[in-house]
Amino acid sequence: MLVIPAVDLRGGRAVRLLRGDYAAETVYADDPAAVAVAFTDQGAQVLHVVDLDGARSGRPLNLAAFGRIAAAVKQAAVQFGGGLRDDGAVAAAFAAGAARVVLGSAAVARPEWVEDVARRHPGAVLVSLDARGGRLAVNGWREGTQADALEVARSLMDRGLHRFIYTDIDRDGTGDGPDLRGVEALAALGCSVIASGGVGSLADLRRLAGAGARAAIVGRAIYEGRVDLRAAVDAVRGAASGAAAGGVVDVV
Repeated sequence: MLVIPAVDLRGGRAVRLLRGDYAAETVYADDPAAVAVAFTDQGAQVLHVVDLDGARSGRPLNLAAFGRIAAAVKQAAVQFGGGLRDDGAVAAAFAAGAARVVLGSAAVARPEWVEDVARRHPGAVLVSLDARGGRLAVNGWREGTQADALEVARSLMDRGLHRFIYTDIDRDGTGDGPDLRGVEALAALGCSVIASGGVGSLADLRRLAGAGARAAIVGRAIYEGRVDLRAAVDAVRGAASGAAAGGVVDVV
């Protein structure tokens, strides 16, 4: 299983929110690229970068900061999301150095477009399923929907999409532990699951590997020293998962 550090961008800085609340922001660094380099120096092979301003506005607003990150960590794959809702935004993300793009709100509103993007960029599209109580939230997590995360995943799998980032919003940034049942349910569909939200310890990462996650995104727990990134990368590198056993294409 991979451990993927998160670099969330707001106003060009590296920040973290609590449960997606823009009013509950902690600023961790004015230079996100330096943070990214430190993560790769500790063994991270993939970085997860989110444009929080973009997610809220519907168009990417931190591409310059993202470009500096991508240029600084060429030895790692960098995935980027936040406000990618049309072809121009997707093209700009790839031009700035994204190895993969993450599409969230568009997967609910325009699944046919997401399918088309994935067809044009094979292996380079991840779908973000961000849920409260199993129901997806969109537009920077500010708007709830009645869309069921599992049903949306099944529908998208029928369209050929098999790589999902699953976030339990109510756990995000809390360190209270991930939603293992949600991860298990998604993995049982035969898709590749990257788990996000709630990781607060190395034990949480081991439990996610056992639940079938191919990777785990970790943010606040790394920034605040509750998870040692290098130790975590080494500890779960060979951990098996149900998705891996099923032969699903790797997230790397």
